[in-house]
Amino acid sequence: MTITDIASVPAFAAPPAPQHPLSSLTAAEIDAVRGIVRGLAETTEWTRFAYVGLEEPAKGEVLAWQEDDGPLPERRARVQLLDMRSARSTDLVVSIETGTVLRTSVLDGSDGQLPILDAEFEEVGVIANADERWVAALAARGLTVDDVVLVPLSAGHYGFAAEKGRRILRTFAFQQFSPSDHPWAHPVDGLTAYIDVADRTVIEIIDTPGFEIPQTSGNFDDPELQGPPLEGLKPIEISQPQGSSFTVDGEEITWGQWRLRIGFDTREGLILRQLAFADRPVMYRGSISEMIVPYADPAPNRFWQNYFDTGEYLFGRYTNELELGCDCVGDITYLDATLADELGSPRTVRNGICLHEEDFGSLWKHTDLFTGSSEVRRQRRLVISFFTTVGNYDYGFFWYLYLDGTIECEAKLTGILFTSAYPGPQDDGSSYPFASQVAPGLGAPYHQHLFSARLDMTVDGVANVVNEIDAVRLPISETNPYGNAFTKSVTPIVSEKVSGRVADGAANRVWQIASTEKATEQGQPTSYVLFPTETPTLMADAAASVTARAAFATKNLFVTKYDPDERYAAGDFVNQNPGGAGIPQFIAGDEPLVGEDVVLWHTFGLTHFPRNEDWPVMPMDYAKFTLKPYNFFERNPTLNVPAPASDHCAPGHGSHADGHGHGAHGHHNQ
Repeated sequence: MTITDIASVPAFAAPPAPQHPLSSLTAAEIDAVRGIVRGLAETTEWTRFAYVGLEEPAKGEVLAWQEDDGPLPERRARVQLLDMRSARSTDLVVSIETGTVLRTSVLDGSDGQLPILDAEFEEVGVIANADERWVAALAARGLTVDDVVLVPLSAGHYGFAAEKGRRILRTFAFQQFSPSDHPWAHPVDGLTAYIDVADRTVIEIIDTPGFEIPQTSGNFDDPELQGPPLEGLKPIEISQPQGSSFTVDGEEITWGQWRLRIGFDTREGLILRQLAFADRPVMYRGSISEMIVPYADPAPNRFWQNYFDTGEYLFGRYTNELELGCDCVGDITYLDATLADELGSPRTVRNGICLHEEDFGSLWKHTDLFTGSSEVRRQRRLVISFFTTVGNYDYGFFWYLYLDGTIECEAKLTGILFTSAYPGPQDDGSSYPFASQVAPGLGAPYHQHLFSARLDMTVDGVANVVNEIDAVRLPISETNPYGNAFTKSVTPIVSEKVSGRVADGAANRVWQIASTEKATEQGQPTSYVLFPTETPTLMADAAASVTARAAFATKNLFVTKYDPDERYAAGDFVNQNPGGAGIPQFIAGDEPLVGEDVVLWHTFGLTHFPRNEDWPVMPMDYAKFTLKPYNFFERNPTLNVPAPASDHCAPGHGSHADGHGHGAHGHHNQ
């Protein structure tokens, strides 16, 4: 990689700048970026925009500006460009105020490639179907190129000499009987093409004969497969006659005692910024910085299947346009997302972000034995979400803010399984050990979905420490003669190299993000606690290629000292990266972490052994984590929440609320 500086482009007119330095790029700013790029000598008719996004100013600059102690930071954009013919790949930072290219890096491919473009995906079928070997392999299976669709997939990195320095995609074929037939039901297994999309050549074909093409139906949208409609389901109407309780001003949201900003990025999708509760900072920035979907089938045609949907595919660009009554129900506020297309022009994702409130059952409740007092309050949450479709899978990312200061992030997974042909019994009579049979002859390889949440915490300020807290069982002793005692251990994570931690449900392990400067009236450090969901980390062997590339997924937690250049858990250039980027680089300096500005990298997700019920379309599955205040307040912060507006559950009149006849407000959980 080489780095140089380039002079400003003449005759540049700066677009109007947003009033906040963290505002997402506007359509006018994206147009300005395109104009800057068009003025560069290296730009050709084959130049495509792989990524355009806000180059965020450093946290210190933003906080100084907010305190009137510094200037408004310069508006900058990060731009990644690919020449479709020469494969020249450049990574730029440009000033949207001056038209100046502040930095340009030329990638040589040794440390990864730019993300994969839709334009490259579209070329895969054309290139493969023009190759005589591919056509012959299909013919040997009784197929023509018109009988199949091709699925272009990221290649990973396996040290293959023929792939060095080249932009590689791999592809499977799926038979499709008609334009409305879902081809995922008919994998043409045992056949894979390795394609250089820049040279437009097939460099290798892996042909393993002997697999039958499954003939089952995957047409979940076919009324005949669906069967008669389920009867007896009466309408659920969610109404808020007085409207929602939150306000939206551009990208700033206020709700209850919460105030925050949101943003949207082509790579990360939804970003939550500068979350504050009762005007006290909690989290500066939260996002899904990376995700990996590693598959478990070691077959010659499938060993390489592992997809980084954020870094390789940029899942934010596949954000769905949501529809009221289908994706979101109730009193809904939609926000559009403005992104750049591959020609550098702005495009609008209509209704890309959904905001609404949900009732969430009881917030607190007590009927007192001595005083006769009986009080109950209802919990509710603010929901901020988006959905994205990456190939066969659909992912929803939902951030929940609660009245008591709790933050949750939940990934919702649905869509269609990535399928294979299911082999018959093994030589010893056992079933195939790396996939489930979900329909006659149809397999679904075992796999994982592992997400990395980047949590840039500012709990009562930027001076924090992360403590690992475990429940500790104590043996019978002189001080514990009856053996009932247990306690907790609190272990500070003192530096980056020792920050890799694994969840342990047996120890009730949590991670506390505590202020080293602020305390309660009782002297406790104010803090938030990260509650993980205990699920497996990356299952691949420690020496596997994917393990080197997805080192973040080997632990449930890493902690680093804030660095504005450390944004993605698997590094900036994930596509065909040989490994070692991201977290391994971030912790190599072993920065101290006590009383510092810390960033948590939390891995959460699912390990999926598919079941029959997941076919032909998956019911929703879930993975999540929770951040809860812990001695952040002096007492319950929701004592001031009004009682439910119902005669049946007025204060002091007992708890007889059943919700009937008083209007529905979202979910009715107990």
